[in-house]
Amino acid sequence: MICLKMRYKDRVTITRGNHESRQVTQVYGFYDECMRKYGNANVWRYFTDLFDYLPVSALIENTIFCLHGGLSPNLDTLDQVRELDRKQEVPHEGPMCDLLWSDPDERSGWGISP
Repeated sequence: MICLKMRYKDRVTITRGNHESRQVTQVYGFYDECMRKYGNANVWRYFTDLFDYLPVSALIENTIFCLHGGLSPNLDTLDQVRELDRKQEVPHEGPMCDLLWSDPDERSGWGISP
């Protein structure tokens, strides 16, 4: 994916998901895979640093709002999404956490994911 983004920088957009974090990559094996393959954590560290710079959402033709998780009750406008400090590990709560972790549900309104 990163190579495609580099090759077609104006045609490919990669957004950050809930698995693009240090904690989750350690739990689900990316860290271990890098250690086995390269013998140290450098590649893992480069990727997790890169993840911090990925946008948390994208807007297609000013009409379609794309993100990995769901909406946040703390964000009312796209400008508020743009102002988020995304260059960090995914927090355990707050707007950035909501955008990456909130799951769709049949209930009415907003609620914390089970």
